[in-house]
Amino acid sequence: MTHAEFVAAYTAGKLKVTVDPAAASRYLSARLMLPFFVMAVLGAGIALALIGWIGSGLAVIAIGFIAPRLIKRSAPRFVLTQAVQNEQTYREATQAGILLITAS
Repeated sequence: MTHAEFVAAYTAGKLKVTVDPAAASRYLSARLMLPFFVMAVLGAGIALALIGWIGSGLAVIAIGFIAPRLIKRSAPRFVLTQAVQNEQTYREATQAGILLITAS
């Protein structure tokens, strides 16, 4: 199914699209390079705590732990939205088995 056919059928409600949450989370984590983001933010938080800004350092460390989890939790909706808007994301998601499309 081409991207144009997918968008037309999805907006018309003729398709049932199932998004694998675990696969979407892995896909989004790799695409956004979340491990590198976490390392940088946690490093900055530790540095702030070590120079005496303990409150700010702990807040940055908390953001480093919470933000990736929130991003991964919303990954299925994000991948579906991007698949509808972007042909390349649609192709990657269907080939990776993240989007499972069935007729409704």
